Amino acid sequence: MAAFAPLPRPCNAEGAPRRVGVEIEFGGLSERDAADLCARVLGGTAVQLDSHIWRVEDSEIGTLDIYLDIFLRKAQQSRLRDQALDLGREVVPVEIVTEPLDMDGLSRLDDLRDALRKAGALGSGAGWFFGFGVHLNIEIASDRDRDIVRPLLAYALIEDWLRADNPIDDSRRLLPFTDPYPTEFVRALIKAGPEATRDHVTGLYLEYTPSRNRGLDMLPVFAHFDAERIAAAISDKTSARPTFHFRLPDCRIDEDGWSLAEEWHRWIVVERVAEDGALLDRLAQAWEDDHGLLTLSRQSWAERAGRILRTAGLARA
Repeated sequence: MAAFAPLPRPCNAEGAPRRVGVEIEFGGLSERDAADLCARVLGGTAVQLDSHIWRVEDSEIGTLDIYLDIFLRKAQQSRLRDQALDLGREVVPVEIVTEPLDMDGLSRLDDLRDALRKAGALGSGAGWFFGFGVHLNIEIASDRDRDIVRPLLAYALIEDWLRADNPIDDSRRLLPFTDPYPTEFVRALIKAGPEATRDHVTGLYLEYTPSRNRGLDMLPVFAHFDAERIAAAISDKTSARPTFHFRLPDCRIDEDGWSLAEEWHRWIVVERVAEDGALLDRLAQAWEDDHGLLTLSRQSWAERAGRILRTAGLARA
């Protein structure tokens, strides 16, 4: 089993291990084949719920839902709907969605990832229109404002480095959810500071980036605390949940050597920055120095942030 580094704050406010829900998108396999493979690797029973929706019940890591990731699957089943889903199969990913998992569960999921690769699952790089991704839904450490605000600030400060360290696949670069946070939002976050209230930061988020199409989608966790406020400001449906919705830029499931554990490390860096007040301040000051009044290039900041992270022992040389 692949080893997943523990979170800097491994337990929630109740003392239970923080859990992570995972969504994996890929091509090359049908929903049926993916469900059967999940059941063979992780145990349990594959059950067909709809023409394009499967579920694996009672697996080693709980329930797994497997389906074509397109809004049409939610429409009432009909021959026309099923034909449309079949036509879209060439570009619409199959998605596996897990229950919230502990670290052992993540390791077993990575074993499944390897089995999917060997069975012919395709990642983002296998086709121009294969804009597939991996999403991690990481349980927040607590309801305290600082445990929401500081990871958000940490991510915003190092996002350009995260993207440069793992360049996004060209197909996914064309899609709207690859957009980084606006510079003015990061500037406003820095001004608010790591001790800002969640309420204030929610307002900044809705003012500067009222969208779910970000690398770190904060709307689910904000909706967990204030669903009416988010619903009034955002037309996109937002599922309220106490998790950071971290969208990894692509899915490289067909590449030998790629693993979920490696991608998980990206979030570990975010939380380690959030836990280090001095490092957070250093990054914030350097960001302001680098950007000035006008941002001409994100690349220079990505390189500078990388140097700071390497000095702190958080980035590879």
